[in-house]
Amino acid sequence: MMPNDAVNRRILFDRWPNGMPVREDFKTVIEPVPTAGAGEILLRTLYLSLDPYMRGRMIDAPSYVPAMALGDTMCGQVVGRIVESNEAGFAAGDLVLANTGWQDYAVTSAQALTKLDGSMSHPSYALGVLGMPGFTAYAALLDIGQPKSDETIVVTAATGAVGSVVGQIAKMKGCRVVGIAGGAEKCNFAVGTLGYDACVDHHLADLPARLASVCPKGIDVYFESVAGPCLDAAVPLLNLNARMPLIGLAAYYNLAGPPEGVNQVPALLRQIVVNRVTVKGFIFFDHYASRGAEFTRDMSAWLAAGRIKYREDILDGLQMAPTDSSACYAATILGS
Repeated sequence: MMPNDAVNRRILFDRWPNGMPVREDFKTVIEPVPTAGAGEILLRTLYLSLDPYMRGRMIDAPSYVPAMALGDTMCGQVVGRIVESNEAGFAAGDLVLANTGWQDYAVTSAQALTKLDGSMSHPSYALGVLGMPGFTAYAALLDIGQPKSDETIVVTAATGAVGSVVGQIAKMKGCRVVGIAGGAEKCNFAVGTLGYDACVDHHLADLPARLASVCPKGIDVYFESVAGPCLDAAVPLLNLNARMPLIGLAAYYNLAGPPEGVNQVPALLRQIVVNRVTVKGFIFFDHYASRGAEFTRDMSAWLAAGRIKYREDILDGLQMAPTDSSACYAATILGS
């Protein structure tokens, strides 16, 4: 049931960010709850996922999806519960996955929804380990990284929504797994909870030497979502026929101009040629149709067996989204 005094808070993309997004780049409007018309469905947001890709959509430049337009409801995937349905096959109370963005309520079509198991113990997992981040870890690692027993894999953002899953799958494949993360707490979590063999703190000095010391046999798979100094440290260690799944470039998202320091592109290109390194970008929707069912089967089984451990960062209330989005890391907003 919807409360009689319910309103719809919508958070709009209001200004192009200059560097790191700030609260003033967004605008909150309060409106009546929309009404579902013929063939439409009204849903209430329960969870909203904040993901690094959102920063890319706040850049007015060509990309794999169109940039946001000023005045748009800020984009985002949600888990919602249906309040009213005028479409066969969906009923009030159903749990669904939707791309309806930063708002309390939304009207959408049945074609834009994915029905979820109403008995899920953690519905928010559909936005994380059982959703886009988990699938990215699974498919990018297995299909592009192709890890083999006794190989060394280095995972950037090692404790994030994607990286934490990559590292654990790589351990199942018999790899030596080295993480790169920001801060001692994250590195301790990577080794002590996720099972990494080592983790290097990129906030400390001399990252290249410290990474080399924990990769004595070089790097066979470099799982990249950050770039910047992490990439600079990894490039000299890439082995013959190394593979690099490339899912993001977080170190560059908030730059107003070219990166400072030495241009490392020549060193990277030389390594690619000399060591026949495979570098391939990964976008979720290119692969989900062919691999989604296998992913859901495998990841559900691994979670049930305790082979995958997963930690969420959950903040209470839609009003937290503009504040937390300034960091552009994986978080989940509880829609209250």
